[in-house]
Amino acid sequence: MLVARAKLEQQPVPVDIRVENGLVTEVGPRLRPGRDEEVLDARGAAVIPGLHDHHVHLSATAARLGSVDLGPGATPDPAAFARALGAAEPATGGWIRAVGYHERVAGALDRDVLDAVLPAVPVRIQHSTGALWMLNSAAIAATGLEDLHAPGVERDPAGRVTGRIWRMDAWLREVTPPVERRFAELGRDAAAAGITGFTDATADRDVDSVRDLRAAHAIGALPQRTLLLRSDAWFPADDEATDAGAYKIVLDDEMLPDLDALTSRIRDAHTRRASVAIHCVTRVQTVLATAAVEAAGAFDGDRLEHGSVVPAPLIPTLARLGIAVVTQPAFIADRGDRYLADLDAHDVADLYRARSLVDGGVVVAAGSDAPFGPADPWRAIRAAGDRTAPSGAVVGAPESVPAQMALSWYLADPRRLGRSRSVAVGGDADLVVLSGPLDAVLRDPDRTSVSTTIIGGAVVHAR
Repeated sequence: MLVARAKLEQQPVPVDIRVENGLVTEVGPRLRPGRDEEVLDARGAAVIPGLHDHHVHLSATAARLGSVDLGPGATPDPAAFARALGAAEPATGGWIRAVGYHERVAGALDRDVLDAVLPAVPVRIQHSTGALWMLNSAAIAATGLEDLHAPGVERDPAGRVTGRIWRMDAWLREVTPPVERRFAELGRDAAAAGITGFTDATADRDVDSVRDLRAAHAIGALPQRTLLLRSDAWFPADDEATDAGAYKIVLDDEMLPDLDALTSRIRDAHTRRASVAIHCVTRVQTVLATAAVEAAGAFDGDRLEHGSVVPAPLIPTLARLGIAVVTQPAFIADRGDRYLADLDAHDVADLYRARSLVDGGVVVAAGSDAPFGPADPWRAIRAAGDRTAPSGAVVGAPESVPAQMALSWYLADPRRLGRSRSVAVGGDADLVVLSGPLDAVLRDPDRTSVSTTIIGGAVVHAR
């Protein structure tokens, strides 16, 4: 394939890009097409490396596409919630699976609230954070939850199960019917946004989930290149799995390890030649994670997932240790009003830092956290600049960054976040042809700015 009349940021004039066997083999002006070579005329528009979502949950996102949306956008009030849940059709296996719920819709949910809406059909609803599931009585009976005594199972003062369970996804998958995962739809939608790669950050990954993702990629349903964070149940050596990334550690304020225990866990991962990716969404989690990495000794590739609240005094330490922050700018656009209403003022000031991290020398990359956050990278790029909540309120204006900088967070090498990918000879032919010049696109970033997406030299999206 020859991508003709393309404008690269590092080139003063339009050039042509030759792609062969999945790689960029030539870049220069007025390249001559081969006899059987396909020519894609970029018409002088910008061509950039494919975007990489550095934090996503692919199986959960594929499952969400077949689930009932009970988020605030779809069901803004209790009446809308009751209508949507009451009208939901059970999927294969007779269950209703719903996602995206937040208390601002209809308050806290438990088995009694859900039974009042839908008592006979097993229902499970996932909170917008992804950490909590809420089950009605039919679902409790079907899963045997009443007889399960585990830290994540909530019970009322009388010892009765409330139907609220925390971080028990692996157990729930074992006791509920299989969920349809629409990988092909996910892959198409991502390609339309210019995404050519993912880092899947699922914490409870097992061999079966890895097999499913690899199979979806092998048949072309999920054409994007995928890096999988390691877990306790799946921790291959580098020479056993070329798609293995950092080791994921989830911190939870309700069950925080002590410093020595976390340090030991990090040191063990480093000994096995793996960096760590630590889930940090609160101030105490960020402080603990940073202290533990410092005590264990930093390893190339260590990162904080989310870094939702980063105290300013911690920034020099993150920079000194080389700990990257993988942030989600779109959360400001999606949940900014909730943050302003629910968080303390000092947490809002430290919320989803961007400019201060970059100025402080911290490596930053961006991801979506889909399905728990908006999947569209262009919405995130816009949000990184305007920091605007749905109501129009601005959240953390000093943390605003230019669109060009936010875009660069999606162009980072997934294995070395401090290194930016470029369109260059010898590189993977993962390319995005935009609809016009880069500066024009970045003045109004939008997914419709993507004209063509190419992965490994093959066109996977053309608008």
